[in-house]
Amino acid sequence: MTTPDAAHLASVTPPPVPTRTGEVIDDFYGTAVADPYRWLEDASDPEVLAWTEAQTARTRAALDALPQREAFRQRLTALWDYPRLSIPYRLSHAAGQHAREFFLRNDGLQNQSVLYVRDTPDADPRVLLDPNTLSDDGTVALSSWQPSRDGRWLVWASTSGGSDWQELRVRDVDTAEDQPDLLRWCKFSSIAWLPDSSAFFYTRYPEPGSVAEEDAMAFHRVMLHRVGSAQEADTLVHERPDLKELRFDAEVTHDGDWLVLTAGVGTDPRTRIVVRALAADGSVGEAQTLLDDFDARYGVIDHERDADGASHFLIHTDHSAPLGRVVSVALANPAPDAWRELIAEGDDQLQQVLAAGDYLVAVRIRDASHRLLLHTRTGAVEREPLLPEIGSIDALHGEPGDDTLTLSFTSFLHPSTPCRLDLRDPDARLEALPDAGDGIAIDTEVFETRQVFVTSKDGTRVPLFLTHRRGLEPTGDHPTLLYGYGGFNISLTPSFAIHRLAWLEAGGVFALANLRGGEEYGEAWHQAGMLERKQNVFDDFIACAEWLQDPDNGITRRERLAINGGSNGGLLVAACMMQRPDLYGAVVCEVPVIDMLRYHRFTVGHFWAGEYGNADSSAEHFRFLHAYSPLHNVHAGTAYPPTLITSADTDDRVVPAHAKKLAATLQAAQAGDNPILLRVELRAGHGHGKPTSKVIDERADVYAFLSATLGGVLTPPNAEDDVTAGR
Repeated sequence: MTTPDAAHLASVTPPPVPTRTGEVIDDFYGTAVADPYRWLEDASDPEVLAWTEAQTARTRAALDALPQREAFRQRLTALWDYPRLSIPYRLSHAAGQHAREFFLRNDGLQNQSVLYVRDTPDADPRVLLDPNTLSDDGTVALSSWQPSRDGRWLVWASTSGGSDWQELRVRDVDTAEDQPDLLRWCKFSSIAWLPDSSAFFYTRYPEPGSVAEEDAMAFHRVMLHRVGSAQEADTLVHERPDLKELRFDAEVTHDGDWLVLTAGVGTDPRTRIVVRALAADGSVGEAQTLLDDFDARYGVIDHERDADGASHFLIHTDHSAPLGRVVSVALANPAPDAWRELIAEGDDQLQQVLAAGDYLVAVRIRDASHRLLLHTRTGAVEREPLLPEIGSIDALHGEPGDDTLTLSFTSFLHPSTPCRLDLRDPDARLEALPDAGDGIAIDTEVFETRQVFVTSKDGTRVPLFLTHRRGLEPTGDHPTLLYGYGGFNISLTPSFAIHRLAWLEAGGVFALANLRGGEEYGEAWHQAGMLERKQNVFDDFIACAEWLQDPDNGITRRERLAINGGSNGGLLVAACMMQRPDLYGAVVCEVPVIDMLRYHRFTVGHFWAGEYGNADSSAEHFRFLHAYSPLHNVHAGTAYPPTLITSADTDDRVVPAHAKKLAATLQAAQAGDNPILLRVELRAGHGHGKPTSKVIDERADVYAFLSATLGGVLTPPNAEDDVTAGR
């Protein structure tokens, strides 16, 4: 069925781009699987480039013809123009002139946030690093940074065009000038400074050409770099060539006594921990295995010594506790039966624990929103500071010896706000930092958020957040955008996205589903949505879509419901579209994983095999992957909803071949006039570090597309108006 507005979109959309097919057939355990668009995987092929340009021209012709597109772009630009600050990173180790504070700030429409430093608590902040000067189009981003313990140096990592590859440099904080140091071949690199700030540990991959092509993302190693030296002089600290798939994170304990190396495989949450003693001269001792069974998740919170000077490590783990707990592990006897439990599992997911002041600060998840608890060092709960509303702590910083805890709190309707908590005052409440900014210039109190619980196909209780105009009339006719992810033990707690306000004020409803595959209810919830149980995730999402359309709930109907997800969430909405094309009025599928039989062959795809499975290595994995793989479940002659598929030409996490093959397959199979559009962004990656200007353009396209497909054109107020204007 095509709504009148979808018919208008179809009328301004050029005919589909002709896409040739190839005779490619793979044999999986006796099952022949055709892959007619395999040729689209070669992004450098001139034919693929020409095809992509033609798809882009078609999509631009369709979206640019929509009058709502410019209205949304102007409104989004106005909404985005508000100051944003990160929480301050304070150096509790340093003293004197280097007792500094670092933070990020964006004035509003800057493509990239700027890093500032405050040299003393009372000093005015000064610009330390402005990524906007690194490229003309804002596509070079500051991906991570870490000051030295004495505050003299800053290691900073940049990425270009949205790539995950990083280059590391060292900047003198006094002069804001870079040193000659340049470190390459880094991806998701961790940084850990020696206590004397003369050198730092980092992680990297082999130089291209030094290993076989298929091992480009293997043989991860930990290096030590001394400030002012060339990368060729770096010292190899740790590697495991016998376990080439291991990836390491390096950190130095607060007291500076130990280098902690946490090792894992891909996105598997299970980890191993090795520790190495650090001497006063910066030398690194022999590796000592702390936890090596690869049977659970382990993360070091802190190190302490007992009365005899023996080392104990405080560990956050889900070993024998799917919801998480904290234990003290003695280096001399790390066997589980010798652990001392400090924080028991409890009824809520224990998401994060850090040592700050005299406390163990815990963040727990209850029904997909956060709680904050302060435990004594022996584990007893001393107090639970109240959070402002149902929401999330999206950043948290503190160290032993600190008097204050800094954090950032957010919700669906309130931006991330830097706050502090006085750890010395038992009656202290969260206080917004005085320089946190003026916030957004519209009244969000006209909206509200509520939570309902939906029953999935097998009876599982699934949380669903709804955000909409306060006092929503139960007409069952509201345009609704349902978002989900459901994977990789990622919890979707309430978060703020300024672009959603444009949707809400235009009359839309935003719904967020907390699906299995995440970690809202611990590791068991995650495992219930992975490998052969992945179908549970789709069933949960479909149940939420059905609940939204139930006349008794008064939210929406099929023609006015859109579904949206990105990356693994792109897989989610694509799979749900194939299984229930009758259930949605529109689909926005962003940077998606689509070809589940070949995903592991590209860039970092093999990291995800623990989550999805591998069709090449297991007949059983092939069976369940082939059963839901979106690319292999498109059926010719089916009327699919209007669909916008997005990708980026330099996405080296989920390669654009997934999106291209899906677009070609759907366009060839589509019955009826509903358009299948492919939007490929240039000089952009998977999303991290994308310039503000590109994000605004992309969201304008998405909301114009939804406005034109869900029936009853949605138009935001004028850019200069606030949300209550004219209402």
